[in-house]
Amino acid sequence: MRNFWLLARHEYRKLVSKRSFLVGTLGFPLIIMIVMAAGIFIAIRGDQNTPIGYVDNAGLINTAVVPQTDEDETLLPLRPFPNETAARQALTDQEIQVYFVIPADYRRTLQLDAYYWQDDPSSTVVSDFNAYLRANLASDYPASIRTRLVEGPDLVVRSADGSREFNSRNIFSFFIPFIAAFFFIFVVMSSSGYLLQVVTDEKENRTVEIMITTVSPGQLIGGKALGLLAVSLTQVVIWVLAGVVAVFIGSFFIEALRFISVPWSLLLVVIFFFVPAYAFIAGIMTAIGSAVTELTQAQQIAGILNLLFLLPFFFTALFLANPNSPILVFLTLFPTTSFITVMMRWGMSTVPLWQLALSWLILVGSAMLSVWVAARVFRTGMLRYGQSLSLKEALTAVRSRS
Repeated sequence: MRNFWLLARHEYRKLVSKRSFLVGTLGFPLIIMIVMAAGIFIAIRGDQNTPIGYVDNAGLINTAVVPQTDEDETLLPLRPFPNETAARQALTDQEIQVYFVIPADYRRTLQLDAYYWQDDPSSTVVSDFNAYLRANLASDYPASIRTRLVEGPDLVVRSADGSREFNSRNIFSFFIPFIAAFFFIFVVMSSSGYLLQVVTDEKENRTVEIMITTVSPGQLIGGKALGLLAVSLTQVVIWVLAGVVAVFIGSFFIEALRFISVPWSLLLVVIFFFVPAYAFIAGIMTAIGSAVTELTQAQQIAGILNLLFLLPFFFTALFLANPNSPILVFLTLFPTTSFITVMMRWGMSTVPLWQLALSWLILVGSAMLSVWVAARVFRTGMLRYGQSLSLKEALTAVRSRS
């Protein structure tokens, strides 16, 4: 076992010390944070607290009526104009960023016009003016009715067992399972692709012939896979921490980010499914790399097999329409698609506990079988320098008792 841990530690240190790892791991969250910061900066600079102008031909807006807002929220100021000529001149002089014209028959048509130069009014501008307009339209109603009219409907969707709920405020939480699925594809496929490259390269340059004198095939495969798993987890931890920081900073500027809640139950499912799913893929890639002689040939075979892992994404419409359909239940139980399917179904409905348990057991069993088969194929193919294993030879290696 000592050699096993030495291999894992060596593989981990070798990978994390590479410049490509540092650039890929730190560069990705850095780019996301730069893009988010640029968007926030542009949004703030675009609004600049420049007033919103309006021409009220319907006599609806009373500047004394101010919408209720949160303590840390400030609405853009309003500036009335007697006619469109004065409003247009103020827009030309950049005294206002946009002006709205409320026609005399607004109560009947519910339509108004917005005038601006080049850039469309930001969502903040439109939202603030709508808030003023709603507050004034509802000013004649009793306080209880006025509050509901101004705030609008608050639709909450709850699961039958009451364990989960969605509303307009935590809409970002709806996308977390889908983000987790994409992260799995990105992280696991990249690391397993590297494992495929390592196995084929060491077989081509005959390094494996030296290594196998001190470690068993199972220890060699397991040590490299564990080292790569540690690298993947390092990447995930760094990206998650960067995401938490980005959400925390962005919440000061984007209201919807303030209501993101951590789905602890989903996090628990990810932890349980990630390791066996990773081991399952690592075993497949190792077996492929052991059976062929060239990396390009291995990549072609692996590319075809990768479609089995990406299969759930082809059923995105079905996830939205009927997340509990028999097809998706089958994909939940099928080992190559179970992890991603569980993540995507989690964002749309409640996955029954028996399906989670059975899916996990099948995935764990498949992972153990995958690693066992990979060790058998690796042991037979490692010394076949310049020769590929046929399917018949690979099956013979699996059935052999030695």
